[in-house]
Amino acid sequence: MPQPRVQSLERALDLLEALASTDELGVSDLAARTGLVPSTAHRLLGTLVSRGYAAQSPASGRYLLGYKLLELTSGLQDRLERLRNAARPHLEAIMDQTGETTNLVVLEGRNAVYIESVTGTRSVRLFTEIGQAIPAHTSGSGKALLAWRATADVEALLGEGPLPASTPRTLTTVTALLEDLTEIRRRGYATDDEEHELGVACVATPVLDATGLPLAAISVSGPTPRMRDTASLAELLRGHAEQVTEALFGGR
Repeated sequence: MPQPRVQSLERALDLLEALASTDELGVSDLAARTGLVPSTAHRLLGTLVSRGYAAQSPASGRYLLGYKLLELTSGLQDRLERLRNAARPHLEAIMDQTGETTNLVVLEGRNAVYIESVTGTRSVRLFTEIGQAIPAHTSGSGKALLAWRATADVEALLGEGPLPASTPRTLTTVTALLEDLTEIRRRGYATDDEEHELGVACVATPVLDATGLPLAAISVSGPTPRMRDTASLAELLRGHAEQVTEALFGGR
């Protein structure tokens, strides 16, 4: 079932995203960029300014982002920094043992987002761009993050499908994905067998928070022929993921 949407909130967020794309914008430019009529844009901007999320330049009369957003994002930045600092030594240790690229991934909406990575040392190796977002259902990390969530939450997040395919091996129906997530929970780790990129495979395990919900995922990825011993890789990843949880929460 699709998540309910609040039109006025979506319009306000559209305005903030438009303001984030440049230094200053007038009402007419903002209305044109967001598809709003100027009177609606002006009314919403008034609310954003009153709450500190936008500001109006005294010199030009144009609008820009407000400093209130820093207050919101500082908490996120601190949380991500703690997570990255706790995970980084384990990503390095996994890479040292396997020679393959290791990643730290979080879930944002339907996407898996890479927030830390250690590049492998083998002659053919993968490079991960920090901040890169890919459809969660196509990746081992994304599926590890989905598998420890309630089925109803996953269904609400993904809708009825079909799910977009990155390769011919991508799972494109919600039913098939839910079956895979059930198997992932049973065995304790997720795999991506060329489901996001042909020739590339991945093994991933979740980093759980203090309540047992997935906070992030640790993955190791490389050329498919080198990723066949999934059970051994999963055992290695699980041990490090549990240590990251211990470092963050002192055990559950």
